[in-house]
Amino acid sequence: MIDGTSQKIQQRLGEVGISCNAEQCELLARHLQLVIEKNAVLNLTRIVDTDDAIEKHVVDSLLPLRYMPELAQYDGKAVDIGTGGGFPGLPLAICGVAQWTLVDSVAKKAAAVQEFIQALGLQGRARALGMRSEELARQERGSYGLAVARAVADSAVLIEYSTPLLADDGTLIIYKAKPEPAELEQAARAAEICGLELVSRETFESKSYSRELYIYKRAREAQIQLPRRDGMATKRPLGK
Repeated sequence: MIDGTSQKIQQRLGEVGISCNAEQCELLARHLQLVIEKNAVLNLTRIVDTDDAIEKHVVDSLLPLRYMPELAQYDGKAVDIGTGGGFPGLPLAICGVAQWTLVDSVAKKAAAVQEFIQALGLQGRARALGMRSEELARQERGSYGLAVARAVADSAVLIEYSTPLLADDGTLIIYKAKPEPAELEQAARAAEICGLELVSRETFESKSYSRELYIYKRAREAQIQLPRRDGMATKRPLGK
């Protein structure tokens, strides 16, 4: 299974302009297999068809490399907020050189991702933590040059979660489907409060789904103290 899947992955990534070598594609295929196996006992994904998972998990996770290929050479610290089954953080770790922290508030999911990290031999470049992003921000404020968040909450909430984790001039990439104008307006207000600037919006269309990437830079200090108390970002979102 893995050989055939890895070849499909390499072919599809090449079609969309993302470069990953054969060894990396084997690890990407192995990660998919691990997620599908673990999904039998722990709800990690609704996508269990291999071809669908290649498109909506692997290709989707790696889309930043299509628009920002320099990320493959970024060797600083990166964080994946709300990683679930390890997406997008583990594919980005496999196809890059950053030091990744994959955080999820559901401890069982984080434990599963840590199992994947060990099975894939990525212990030196990735770790999974079961905690809230606010808790991580209190421990490691301003430590990350890159943060990613894949459709786990409204954009304004993700901006608030990410900001205290980002170093000065750090980059935040938010993955979204097709957000409503109201969400984008609220995100713009939240970004202003948090000191982030939207520098790029990229749209990817495939036969089965569409994806938008919103790329922010931390440009100045936030207007409020972050992180706020646990849960405040969702109970009283900024910019609303």
